[in-house]
Amino acid sequence: MHLTLYRKYRPMDFEQVAGEEDIIRTIKNSLKKDRMAHAYLFTGPRGVGKTTTARLIAKGLNCITNGITDTPCNTCENCRAINNGTFIDLIEIDAASNRGIDEIRSLKDKINYQPVRGRKKVYIIDEVHMLTKEAFNALLKTLEEPPGHVVFILATTEPDKVLDTIISRCQRYDFKPLNFLETKAKLLEIAEKEEVSIDEESLRLIYERAGGSMRDAISIFERLVSTYFGEEIDVDKTEKALGVIPKRFLEKFLGILDKRDIESGMEFLDELWENSINLEGFFKDFAKYLKENSKEIGIERCLFSIEKIFDVLSKFKYEEDKRLLGYVVLYHLSGLESIKTSVKTVPVVEKVTVREPQSEPISAIQISGEATVNIQEVREKWNEVVRVAKSKKITLIALLNGATPLRVEGNVLCVGFTYENQYSKSAMEKPQYHEVFLETVREVLSSGLDVRYEVVSEGRTVEKSTDGDSFVEKVVEFFDGEIMS
Repeated sequence: MHLTLYRKYRPMDFEQVAGEEDIIRTIKNSLKKDRMAHAYLFTGPRGVGKTTTARLIAKGLNCITNGITDTPCNTCENCRAINNGTFIDLIEIDAASNRGIDEIRSLKDKINYQPVRGRKKVYIIDEVHMLTKEAFNALLKTLEEPPGHVVFILATTEPDKVLDTIISRCQRYDFKPLNFLETKAKLLEIAEKEEVSIDEESLRLIYERAGGSMRDAISIFERLVSTYFGEEIDVDKTEKALGVIPKRFLEKFLGILDKRDIESGMEFLDELWENSINLEGFFKDFAKYLKENSKEIGIERCLFSIEKIFDVLSKFKYEEDKRLLGYVVLYHLSGLESIKTSVKTVPVVEKVTVREPQSEPISAIQISGEATVNIQEVREKWNEVVRVAKSKKITLIALLNGATPLRVEGNVLCVGFTYENQYSKSAMEKPQYHEVFLETVREVLSSGLDVRYEVVSEGRTVEKSTDGDSFVEKVVEFFDGEIMS
């Protein structure tokens, strides 16, 4: 029967356990001196060796060849049974699926029976925090005065949910995530035995994806081995298999931000989207990339950018069109909002300038009989035009930021964009945005107007509304949210 690599290379003795040197040393000393406690609490994230260490304790207590020992033989009947998961005096309980008081009462009834094959009966209760309150209370009474032939080992990823009265009756050991060197050493050991060639960059990517969990790291490694069976594994193959954003993409996006090239930024994000690259994952990787290069980029800028990325990810987590999320992040990181601006401050453009004769007469067109539309009427209904447009296509929230109705020339409404928002002008000219906006203009104004987009240049000033019409306020209003400090 095929064994997964994690089971195949599960530590058979204490020397093979990766990391947690202090914990392992303490437990080994207790076994040497035959001074084991009656109850232990192992805490820590998943896959860091809690259950493995518990099973090693069971072997140390029940080894036939070496007696109670920190070096079980792994060859006697009891050691082999524990390795195979068939040792009758080792009882493992998953509290996530056996969390009620009936299971604990059953345990209480059985602990008084002497071990069948070993010296000690070892009870491992995994995810003990999942027990109900009543089950906890029943377990508490069992832990107060257990029989001498019983050892309890409780394991949990959430120790804050375990009753203090339970914790006080156990020796507690807090397992920590493994570091890169510990993970690397174990994976290289497995790679050598499996005759697999893998580079260090791939090992680092595995470590980062596993988050300090040895079990997850070995599982990811096995996935790579299966994908590239018989091949050397390099970082390009690892990035592809794990869906990791290539470093060159992160570098390119940073370059776009440095140049404040908003139009290129939108095209870059659209390209990622069209190539099925998860934008949320991209920005999380970009935040990590900023952290790793904070000295070159600047601490203040990195902290600001990372804060903005996760702030936007949180606010837009239910938005289906993740391109909008990308546009908002781009807006914040491109420098349009000052790096030193607080989260509560909303930038407002008070005036927009346009080259236009000072005495230009108001243009108008004839619609539906005798009705006319001039620029003043357009401006009066502009907020309604924007509101209806964004309800039809959510991305228009970002693109219409800074847009201002300039004039009506014959049958054409001229809409202006500030220089900072020229990327919005280019985007609005694309059919998928223009057609929706044109339809909205004609609907709200009851007209047959066409629309043309312009970048504003120097000249006469045109007042722009500042009553809650900024980009950030529009987004917050749309999602019925609030700006957090």
